[in-house]
Amino acid sequence: MRNYTIIIVLIISFISLKLNAQDKKLAQTGMKFLSVSTDARTTGFSEAVTAVDLSTASAMFYNPSTMASIENFTSLTVGNVGWIADINYIHGAIAFAPFEGDYGVFGLSFLSVDYGEFQGTVVANNDQGFIDVGNYSPKAYSIGLGYAKELSEKFAVGGNIKYVKQDLGSSVIDQAEDGNYISEDNSLGAMAFDFGIFYRTGFKSLNFGMSVRNFSTELKYKEESFQLPLTFRIGLSMNALDLLDVDKNTHSLVVSVDASHPRDYSEQIFVGGEYTFVNTFSIRAGFVSPSDEQDFTAGFGIKRGFVGMNLGIDYAYQPFGIFDDVHRFSFNFSF
Repeated sequence: MRNYTIIIVLIISFISLKLNAQDKKLAQTGMKFLSVSTDARTTGFSEAVTAVDLSTASAMFYNPSTMASIENFTSLTVGNVGWIADINYIHGAIAFAPFEGDYGVFGLSFLSVDYGEFQGTVVANNDQGFIDVGNYSPKAYSIGLGYAKELSEKFAVGGNIKYVKQDLGSSVIDQAEDGNYISEDNSLGAMAFDFGIFYRTGFKSLNFGMSVRNFSTELKYKEESFQLPLTFRIGLSMNALDLLDVDKNTHSLVVSVDASHPRDYSEQIFVGGEYTFVNTFSIRAGFVSPSDEQDFTAGFGIKRGFVGMNLGIDYAYQPFGIFDDVHRFSFNFSF
């Protein structure tokens, strides 16, 4: 077990050196839809879940290594996010643990984004100053394949490989001699990778986690080059009631802290908590700092077991400053 500790220390030391060596100037990124938290449970306590043993397929969207502890043969999660400006997210993931997880856990994930419908126009010399050329509907999606494995009772690793694409519709670039408009498609796709580790320290329920999300080569759209929203996170979590003499089957209070280093924003701290009563009813809250608009989140969830099956429903609320409040719903099913 000391070997795993050494590995973790080396990884953290290496990444710290790389981050300190980088210029502090913030970079620009594209395909920002990959940065939006989708799962209602994890968003409920402010996405501070890098070191939380999620044990569900939704782990593929955060720290894929925590998917390794899934106990059921199949775990399924689906959900919806009513994002700002009437943008709509639909997400889902399914994980399989064949042979009781002896060969690891395999997962599939998808994320679809609908930006709504927009009116297309071109500049014209008329009273309006433009001509209507029809409507267009930008979209984006991500499809991923994940794998996680517990290398020991304390240490797990996991990763995702995913294809991401953003389609901004077609745009008019010229007009032919016959009066018809000449248009071109505006879409771009790329492969991306996620990686994570999860370590149970052995002290009470104290866990350590690390994840790297949206790693990809540099992309070029038209004349501009950019990268995906690469984000490095480390975190700690613990059931705070382990320090007290209480019945753990009746009360649980998971407290977690994440430190995040995104490519296109200042370093952030995420803090969250989840209180669960009789392994059924949960309430959650969390905050992130610094943040422009979405600094506070809250939510609740209910989960029940039925003869080898488990069903969970979660909701998260997130005020978003000058925009409308954001609501998330997720459904989890395992058997």
